[in-house]
Amino acid sequence: MTSQTTQDAAPAAEEQPTPEDRIQMLEAELEQLRAQVLLDRADMENQRKRLERDVRNACRFANKQLLGDLLPVFDSLEAALNSAPAEDPLRDGVVLTLRELSRVCENNGLVEVAPNPGDAFDPDRHNAMSVVQTADVPAGTVFQVFQKGYVLNEQLLRPALVSVAGQDAA
Repeated sequence: MTSQTTQDAAPAAEEQPTPEDRIQMLEAELEQLRAQVLLDRADMENQRKRLERDVRNACRFANKQLLGDLLPVFDSLEAALNSAPAEDPLRDGVVLTLRELSRVCENNGLVEVAPNPGDAFDPDRHNAMSVVQTADVPAGTVFQVFQKGYVLNEQLLRPALVSVAGQDAA
């Protein structure tokens, strides 16, 4: 029985790692843990940056609905100015109201898109409602503006409605 116990103990001793092997295993495990920590840090940093960007965009576009709802007010005030006689005393009040409304909206990132006749047609900011055959302005440019457009913090809120000059048939 003692010889058998000695034989059983011998393989158990061989299975035990040497201190050098144990050190190598622990160093390899430590390297794996360091690599995992670096990955976790990178993930956390990416998530932090993503959240910062989302918060920044949420702040920039938080008033998008409100400013979008104000666009018909701009249209109405401008229509009132276009139809009011120059000597009408209410005209000055409408001008001041429109100016103040424009100032407040511009401070919140709203920019008017109002091309002039002859300006290049920009399909990213203009919506062509018709093509007009004319020699007054070059082909492919804005001929007339029906409705101004607006951009909020470089994002199109409403395109300008325009007619575009086509090739003159003459």
